[in-house]
This record gives sequence, C-alpha cells and structure tokens, in this order.
Amino acid sequence: MKHFLLVCLTIGSLTAFAADDSADVKTLQGSWIPVKAELGGQPMSADLLKTIELKLDKNQYVATASGEPDKGTWSVDFTTRPKSMTVVGVEGPNVGKTFPCIYEIKADTLRICYDLSGTKRPTEFKSTAGTKLYLVTYSRKK
Repeated sequence: MKHFLLVCLTIGSLTAFAADDSADVKTLQGSWIPVKAELGGQPMSADLLKTIELKLDKNQYVATASGEPDKGTWSVDFTTRPKSMTVVGVEGPNVGKTFPCIYEIKADTLRICYDLSGTKRPTEFKSTAGTKLYLVTYSRKK
C-alpha cells in the first residue's frame, strides 16, 4: 500500500510540474524586444538593442539582430531555482550551439541570462567582465 501511495503522489506531482511548465511555455509565447542588455558586464547600446527581436512560438525561436535571423529550439525547466531554459541553434550563426540559460517572467517582462560559452548554466541574473554571460531584459512587443 505504501508503494502504491508513493507512486500516486509521484504521478500527481509530475502532473502538477507539467501543468506549471506548460503555463510558463504558454506565457513565454510571442514577440519580445530587448530594453536592456549586457554582455560580459558591458552594457549594449540602445541603437543595437533597437535592431533585436526575439520571437518564441511553441518550442521554436527566431532571434533577429540587425536583420540576420538565428533560428532554433528552446525548452524550459521550471523546477530549478532560478527557472532554467535551454536554447539550441539549428539555423544561422548559432547552428549546432547549445546555450544554458536561466529565466524569469513577470507580466510583460522577461529576463534571460544566457551562457554564450555553452559551458555552464548561470546561477544568478548577472553578467560580469571576463565571462560570456549575456543578460537581457525583454518587454513583450505590443
């Protein structure tokens, strides 16, 4: 009886996790414009930010910077703290690259910290000199 209860609790927990994961995926859908970004601790110029757009549709993304598209897939894991995301390039300048990330979404604001070196998932929303951490704050495109 104990094993049956444990299995039921586990399945119930996985269902709750899947529901939360699905809610995040649904909330992340759409077009996002960066309002603030820094790479390796250096802020990106407002002029450059104006050329960037991120579109998330189901598990696919298209990021455009200065007119050059980068396409790939993304997935989330809301069970980690902070929540994590994995981005995989399939077409464009990042083809074959995997970027571990963390993310936070609040209303129409999305923050993502990417490790552009592809080596280790960031543990905080911070970009410091000497790293390839890319911290971006996006606003949902209206």
